[in-house]
Amino acid sequence: MKKHNERDSFSQKAMQAMKAAVRGVIKEHKKTGRPIYIWENGKVKKLSASKL
Repeated sequence: MKKHNERDSFSQKAMQAMKAAVRGVIKEHKKTGRPIYIWENGKVKKLSASKL
């Protein structure tokens, strides 16, 4: 059972790190006025900095 808990903990830490990284990128793009590109409904979508 210990290995299962270690995997869950690692997954949670990885998800937290990814969310923190995305927040940082969005913050930087807002600051510099650059758009963000996301994947939505099978297509690339451009979001302007003002809409972030």
